[in-house]
Amino acid sequence: MPLVRIENIAIIGAGGWGTALAIALSRNVRRIRLWVFDPKLCGILTQMRINPPYLPGFFIPENVEPTGDLQQAVSDAQVVLTVVPSQYLRTVLEQMSPFANSEQIFISATKGLESRTLRRMSEVVTETLQLRFPPKIAVISGPTFAREVARGVPTAVVVASVEEELARCLQQQFANPTFRFYTNTDVVGVELGGALKNIIAIGAGICEGLGLGSNAVAALITRGLAEIMRLACDCGARRETLTGLAGLGDLVLTCTGALSRNRRVGIELGRGRRLAEILSSMQMVAEGVSTTAAAWQLAQQKGIEMPITEQMYAVLYGDRLPLDAVQELMERTLKAE
Repeated sequence: MPLVRIENIAIIGAGGWGTALAIALSRNVRRIRLWVFDPKLCGILTQMRINPPYLPGFFIPENVEPTGDLQQAVSDAQVVLTVVPSQYLRTVLEQMSPFANSEQIFISATKGLESRTLRRMSEVVTETLQLRFPPKIAVISGPTFAREVARGVPTAVVVASVEEELARCLQQQFANPTFRFYTNTDVVGVELGGALKNIIAIGAGICEGLGLGSNAVAALITRGLAEIMRLACDCGARRETLTGLAGLGDLVLTCTGALSRNRRVGIELGRGRRLAEILSSMQMVAEGVSTTAAAWQLAQQKGIEMPITEQMYAVLYGDRLPLDAVQELMERTLKAE
């Protein structure tokens, strides 16, 4: 596609990641409308120019306009970037659809799978909008903590689209000295790498919570990547994508970084807390919890062996104790790597 200057974008979702993207991309575009679901929070963002519940301590630039009106946010935007939790994305898209048009570019920055349909986020966007027009779609993923992106420290991500020129256009428009974009045409691999790594991060947190040491975490990351590859490649992904930023890079960050919500869930599980109690105490969504169930179902359908995912599913949705899950993994039949 020809390189058209992008000056007006809509970011749908004002959690930590949506707010961080608004801050980062405000350096590149003239105007950003940030759609906020909660009217009270929208008022705080408008008046105080900060987001205390989700990204405290960061000023929201003046060219970012918070709004609770989907029509106002979307109708004249050149790019619509969705950062809505995976289980709510379809509903928000259905509400947004009447205000969208075929000239717009739609980008998903949500890392998850829809529980009911097992769809990737770009598939949800396509299914929802194609009732009116075939949307132009890209996805953004990679090793990113919202606070670090908002701080402006060096970060590298992947922008993927089956339309290579579209990915290159977004790369050129959005890259800046602290936010580097690589292009990829493997949308399946980029999305599944970003979604499935959250399952492994819960397991890494469990290792931390149980006090099992660094050896166990390193083994879990390595074997976790192997099963992510098995499922993703069966779905059409390329192996090299899973060894890049959207795969291994994001996996390592989420399994080892102190800011990882999914790792935090695992740590608390390892310390003996109940899942419901952990989730009720969290302000933001830990996507790995719902993604574990979706990935387990997808693996069952396809006959793909995913032992770590199976054990995480048993801990989250069954009555298996975290230590028992680790022992099950260690006592599996011995085999070649």
